[in-house]
Amino acid sequence: MASKDRILRLKEETRINILDASLQIVKEEGWQALSMRKIADVIEYTAPLIYEYFANKEAIILELTRKGFLLLSRDMELAKNQHQLPAKQLEAMWLAYWNFAFAEKELYQVMFGVNTNCCELAKIIPESEVPYNLIAEVIEQIMNKPTEDEVCTKYFTFWSVIHGLISINLLKRGRSDEMNHEVLITAINGITRSLND
Repeated sequence: MASKDRILRLKEETRINILDASLQIVKEEGWQALSMRKIADVIEYTAPLIYEYFANKEAIILELTRKGFLLLSRDMELAKNQHQLPAKQLEAMWLAYWNFAFAEKELYQVMFGVNTNCCELAKIIPESEVPYNLIAEVIEQIMNKPTEDEVCTKYFTFWSVIHGLISINLLKRGRSDEMNHEVLITAINGITRSLND
């Protein structure tokens, strides 16, 4: 039994090494540089071994996307739990979202890239729904008996503004960090105030 456990542990370690190597390549060279051969070179295995764990590069990207949503959700949940007032929870969660986007920009890019279809992604990666659910729950607390469409509209209002600010800054077209933070807080607070209208 001990040898089975060891084999399973080694398989999981190899799987994690493949994902870590993939992310390392992306951080150094960009998503377009990711290939099974490069991953194999980094972890010093043969390319066929990689295929025993992942069917193709897209499967690796999908797993990295899942990892990104798990990390983002954890950060947002921690931020939410630091506050009692719903408005402060919203602000803290969106700040956690913002911080994640820059701390893990490669993951953020694959999670919310131009080619990402959110509806299809939710079917493949259920974890992609968690950030929405966290925010929607607090929006519902602030609004007076909102419909599902009203909650969805408010969420996407928040998301489009914050995602837009992140995109501008990922491209290094933003202003100073202080100004970016001020714009971010102003946007969050303005949309939060509109929830009571």
